[in-house]
Amino acid sequence: MSLVEIRKVESKQDLKSFIEFHYDLYKGNPYDVPSLFSDDVNTLSKDKNAAFEFCEAELFMAYKDGKLCGRVAAIINHRANEKWERKSVRFGWLDFIDDADVSKALFKAVEDYGRSKGMTEMVGPLGFTDFDPEGMLTWGFDQLGTQATIYNYPYYPKHVEQYGGFEKDNDYVEFKITVPEKVPEKMVKISEMIMKRYHLHVRKPTKKEVMEEGLGHQIFHLINDTFKDLYGYSRLSENQIDQYVKMYFPMVDLNLIPIIEDWSTEEHKMVGVGITIPSVSRAFQKCRRGRLLPFGWWHVLRALKFHKTDIVDLMMIGVLPEYRSKGVNALMFYDLIPWYNKYGIKWGESQVEMETNENVQGQWSYFDTTLHKRRRCFKKIIKG
Repeated sequence: MSLVEIRKVESKQDLKSFIEFHYDLYKGNPYDVPSLFSDDVNTLSKDKNAAFEFCEAELFMAYKDGKLCGRVAAIINHRANEKWERKSVRFGWLDFIDDADVSKALFKAVEDYGRSKGMTEMVGPLGFTDFDPEGMLTWGFDQLGTQATIYNYPYYPKHVEQYGGFEKDNDYVEFKITVPEKVPEKMVKISEMIMKRYHLHVRKPTKKEVMEEGLGHQIFHLINDTFKDLYGYSRLSENQIDQYVKMYFPMVDLNLIPIIEDWSTEEHKMVGVGITIPSVSRAFQKCRRGRLLPFGWWHVLRALKFHKTDIVDLMMIGVLPEYRSKGVNALMFYDLIPWYNKYGIKWGESQVEMETNENVQGQWSYFDTTLHKRRRCFKKIIKG
């Protein structure tokens, strides 16, 4: 039996190998949506990712018979640990061939790293923050992935079980949502009623407002306030928010980002926001080894700007707690459905939702929906 060697990522070439292992492992897979190489470099580099203000991490690669056969990131989010009163080391960017010796070596590397840092449990798959992919796919392996989620082969959960000691920490569900040909009558009535009763107003931001006048930062402050109680969430810092504004907004179609404001307040308080974008899943699959050059950029541009896709990703929908019972979610889709129809969007991808979050799932009651993916975050107690 060949031994598995674990090596740390210590150079730019190592990082390149770490990132590109995924492209090799999933080459030709019709469901996997690979990350852009540049995005992974920015996320995994200490000098580029603002999350390292409160996180520390180590990247590990597994070699067998001299060949790269697995990878994993071990991450400690000190801000999340403090908030949730846990001592967790996270594992993310997990990929490996179907070899129990390889997966065992990778899990052990994370476990040993966490133990050396005083952690008492190992959880994942998770990234640095909620804005990184999270949750191992456990059902729906024949469904197209998204840019914001993890796709993995069916053998991954089996290896988690084989390693031993893991248990469920959190489960997620994802829905496929059919876009109706017109706004449902019930949604029309509710939306028009709450606009009048609560003085709510739909605002569409301009690029200048978002990028230059601080509106982009206001949007992510609202996301902080609305997501603060979700599993494992840690508030975004100002530097992180600045990064995300520059990452998300330059290319998005702002017609697909409704902001809900309360006009009964003097400042027209922002109370909800929906960030939805045309799916770039097929476009990313056409980016050779995650590169936008030489032709990948064109496929991404066609999806984002020219709407050459019939799928929309419902990336983030946030509503302040005190407004969630007032129909704000319905008002967002009252505004969005006509735009989806104009752009030829046939269905939406809900992204990951906590299985227990009935309030979020309730917003899909207006639509024809199909549960088509499940995923799980696992937890293992680390003994001293």
